[in-house]
Amino acid sequence: MCVCVCVCVCWGWGATGTGSYTTNTHTSMDASEVELAIEKLNSHQSRGIDEIPAELIKAGCRTICSEIHKLIISIWNKVELSEEWKELIIVSIYSGDKTDCSNLSGISLLTTAYKILSNILLTTLTPYAKKITGDRQ
Repeated sequence: MCVCVCVCVCWGWGATGTGSYTTNTHTSMDASEVELAIEKLNSHQSRGIDEIPAELIKAGCRTICSEIHKLIISIWNKVELSEEWKELIIVSIYSGDKTDCSNLSGISLLTTAYKILSNILLTTLTPYAKKITGDRQ
């Protein structure tokens, strides 16, 4: 619930009183936020279901950044995430002895565009989360 409240406050969403949310058009995010999120991508991470390597997006940053920026603004204005961005690949990995099942854990491989959106959210919401949690965490 805390994250939901932070998103609502940060991005201008407001409760309608019916349990759903309405949105004010979000246009204050500029391309520099997208560029920063692209720079934060790990170059040699595993690809998600989109099979787009982070290196490709980094190499075409100016052109691709502009298109990703438009896409993210569109997502915010619709308050709806693309179905393709919700798909992921879950991979099981071992950390240690492979005969011990407690060493098995899973990782989620997300689409590269979703990773960019996640980086923007993290950067934007961290100050709000720190204000809410204070020194308690």
